[in-house]
Amino acid sequence: MQDIQTRKAHTFPVDGDPTPRVPVDSDVKITERPLDRAAFPPEEGAPTRRDTPPFHTALPLAGEVRATLTLLTGLHAGQLMAVDGVAVTIGRASDADLVVDEMGVSRHHARIARTPAGGFYVEDLKSTNGTYVGAARVGVALLHGGDVLQLGPHLRVRFAVVDSVEETLYRQLYESSVRDPLTNAFNRKYFVARLLAEIARTRRAEGDVAVLMIDVDSLKRVNDSFGHLAGDRALCAVAARILRVLRVEDVLARYGGDEFVVLAAGGGSFDAQRLAERVRRAVEGLLMSARGHEVRITTSIGVASLSELTSDEEPVAALLAMADSRMYGAKESGRNKVCAAHIPPEEAANQCSVPGTVPPHR
Repeated sequence: MQDIQTRKAHTFPVDGDPTPRVPVDSDVKITERPLDRAAFPPEEGAPTRRDTPPFHTALPLAGEVRATLTLLTGLHAGQLMAVDGVAVTIGRASDADLVVDEMGVSRHHARIARTPAGGFYVEDLKSTNGTYVGAARVGVALLHGGDVLQLGPHLRVRFAVVDSVEETLYRQLYESSVRDPLTNAFNRKYFVARLLAEIARTRRAEGDVAVLMIDVDSLKRVNDSFGHLAGDRALCAVAARILRVLRVEDVLARYGGDEFVVLAAGGGSFDAQRLAERVRRAVEGLLMSARGHEVRITTSIGVASLSELTSDEEPVAALLAMADSRMYGAKESGRNKVCAAHIPPEEAANQCSVPGTVPPHR
């Protein structure tokens, strides 16, 4: 029978510490202190080694560490809010400190506050669906770093104690997940989710909400005349101009390459058309010129409101399709126009009125 060579089996003697002792080769040095520089002689012909200069290690001060709440689920998942000395109320109401328009969350659902000893606690504010810490439903409970709160059936919030570096990082990660990296407007994914939530809220309040679809008419000419970097600058300038005329409650997002979209909350079709006209005028003043070339930047805008839809239509897709169709109607009627269902006579010069949707033509 052929002999089979076997390796020498290692034994793992175990002391009071449950971690096993792993055998090492005899030429491996184990040390708890930094090795002497002579242990790493420079290689022959290698460039001169530069030692790392000593620096003071800055540890976070007690005052730089504070409590935070991070939304783990829902529309604003990833959003972080610092909890300072003032109590923070969470709920659907507009006067809540942390507004979360989530199904099953009460208008004033829970409050996070400091204890007299400097810790933190959560208090349920007689919510309909309860406040939980872990799996336990609570009325009032002390909080510890890492605790996960559940408000109602779906919303989860993490309580943590972090330093300023971690807090800044978490804020940056959230912003990068919802913002367009070029223009700093919101991205399309965030906008669609926000529109869905706003439609649900509007229907509960029997109000209205409108969408403005905005196309930059002259972007191709800018790219052809000055290059794509100039086109990027033009998009940033357009986004900045639009933001200047929007209200606090309105939402601007970049919808596509040269298209923006605005969520106009709390107003009807007529208010949205007036807002669209302000946007058109604001962008109309932009001018790019260089090396004998000159391009005036304008926009074509389509407006659609929730009140124009029938009850059997899917609201998000129908609103965006109607606004997009009217935007192309504005481009076909001469560009630098607003196209909506009904236009006041005094504003008809730069606008086009349509009874319904205009078939899109690209």
